[in-house]
Amino acid sequence: MWMAKWFLVVRLLAVVLPSCGQSFCAHAGVPDSGLSYTNYRVADVPWSIHVIRVERSNSQLQIHSTHAGGGALGLSTLSDQIKLLDSRQGTPVAAVNGDYYKRDGAYAGDPRGLQIVDGELVSAPAGGVCFWIDALGQPHATNVLSLFQIIWPNGATNLFGLNEERPLNSVELYTPALGLSTHTAGGRELILEQTGGSAWLPLRVGRNYKGRVREIHESGDTQLTPGIMVLSVGPELVANVSKPETGAVFTISTASTPSLLGTKTAIGGGPVLVRNGKRQRITKPSAESYEFSSMMERHPRTAIGWNQGYFFLIEVDGRQKNLSVGMTLDELSAYLVKLGCEEAMNLDGGGSATLWYNGKVQNNPCDGQERPIANSLIVVRRNSSKL
Repeated sequence: MWMAKWFLVVRLLAVVLPSCGQSFCAHAGVPDSGLSYTNYRVADVPWSIHVIRVERSNSQLQIHSTHAGGGALGLSTLSDQIKLLDSRQGTPVAAVNGDYYKRDGAYAGDPRGLQIVDGELVSAPAGGVCFWIDALGQPHATNVLSLFQIIWPNGATNLFGLNEERPLNSVELYTPALGLSTHTAGGRELILEQTGGSAWLPLRVGRNYKGRVREIHESGDTQLTPGIMVLSVGPELVANVSKPETGAVFTISTASTPSLLGTKTAIGGGPVLVRNGKRQRITKPSAESYEFSSMMERHPRTAIGWNQGYFFLIEVDGRQKNLSVGMTLDELSAYLVKLGCEEAMNLDGGGSATLWYNGKVQNNPCDGQERPIANSLIVVRRNSSKL
């Protein structure tokens, strides 16, 4: 019986995929497991395309985001990030690399955009496209704009960034997810502690927090310890904001548009490749940049897509002329539509492009080995007794 079901799945996949000299070898999971992996080959380009399908109706399968080192900074391979996953969340069964990130310096591993890990807000949205799953379990790929702001004791307000390198003329909020210290230099830093019975750490999106000033440091690189947050004011902004007294109470808002209240999983990326079942054309910016030109070139790619029945994790190998040359974003969006995606978003590519299934990396990274990356999306199978 299960063999008949598997051959039916293979026949259906053959219908929706390109037919240009394609062959494939399929690696089926346990029958009726809700999960499958296929490596499609298109010989005349050539392409090697890795596709994981996740049945959305299977309540045992869930998508989580994770970050290297379990915090907001740091770099590690996808295989190592999978090992960090809390076993209480379930057993990892599939994964792909995630967002673009800062590669060097004290803030190496800082994601370019939003990241929420099991409900904890570790990186702020930057206005770009994000993949997120709402409180009702529905996926989205939308631009998310930060409305994060500090309300000072005197009623004045300032926008703030989160767990990233602080510009000299701005305000940054740091949580223990960053690591041992803020890594800043100069400026003024306020150590905030919980006040009363108000909500506190871990920081979550779409909420208001009250924090009391415990200490004030007229310098940077403040130590981060459990239970505190540090509000860091850049040296070029210090003269423009009033200095609070110890014991003063701040309001911290983590609002965004759209509202992400209740979201437990989110990760940045972009651009959107498929919307309402239609491929999205890449719009040329007013000024030429490598970021844009690379979209028009063939490179290794990673994406996440979905329709009413399935999530799709997709990786296209590239920069290997005898195996796979990679895809442009236009080619990838066309392929995702034929795959059956109604919505899809691009993730980081190049040497970062990695797909993991059945206990190992299935693709061929163009560097010849896994590249340390900032974050990832992991599919876990939950224990049925915990559902």
